[in-house]
Amino acid sequence: MNLTSVLNKVLNEPLKDSQMFTGIVAAVGRIASIKPLGADADAGVRLTVDAGGLDLDDVQLGDSIAIQGACMTAIARTATTFDVDVSRESLNRTVGLADTGEVNLEKALRAHDRLGGHIVSGHVDGLGTVTRFAPVGESHELRILAPVEIGRYLAYKGSVTVNGVSLTVNAVDDRADGCEFSINLIPHTVEVTTLKHLAAGSKVNLEIDLIARYVERMLSAGVTGRPGQD
Repeated sequence: MNLTSVLNKVLNEPLKDSQMFTGIVAAVGRIASIKPLGADADAGVRLTVDAGGLDLDDVQLGDSIAIQGACMTAIARTATTFDVDVSRESLNRTVGLADTGEVNLEKALRAHDRLGGHIVSGHVDGLGTVTRFAPVGESHELRILAPVEIGRYLAYKGSVTVNGVSLTVNAVDDRADGCEFSINLIPHTVEVTTLKHLAAGSKVNLEIDLIARYVERMLSAGVTGRPGQD
């Protein structure tokens, strides 16, 4: 294999080890069927997902696909559908994976892809509750109440992922019961994602910004020296 072939292979394969996404939804698909993987209460499920407009030609078994912001592994596929197994733990910590219906889809980032949103891992940090979703001019205002433990990662003009969609925080309000943050959704975002189905009381998957996660670790670790220094 020559150098050109090696480079093409690297650039066109998903970054499997890091499983990174951008939060830019590539297509809205649909969970077509749900099959329990066992009879006990701890059993997970197998989902068959109609990929909608998502091109599956380059998807191989073992590749990562984000479904409603949760990173899943393709275990089977046809020209228009793919299957994933979802553990009971994942079902307990996410929303939108336990019922049939529309879902946001994004394939894993490849080395040459544009980072159109922000760095997203596909690991849901917690669930938020929509407190308001209403038109404001030509756009929509989306307000979400996040748990207290997630609120400290939210900042004005910072990034957050909601159901797999990379969004910009416009305001934060720390409350006793959590942190309410506000997002402005342009018409395009509402039209091409499942966010259009939200209403007050809806639960959503939240993933905090990766940079905020590392900043907190750096500030709280109490490390005084640099790596390799005494």
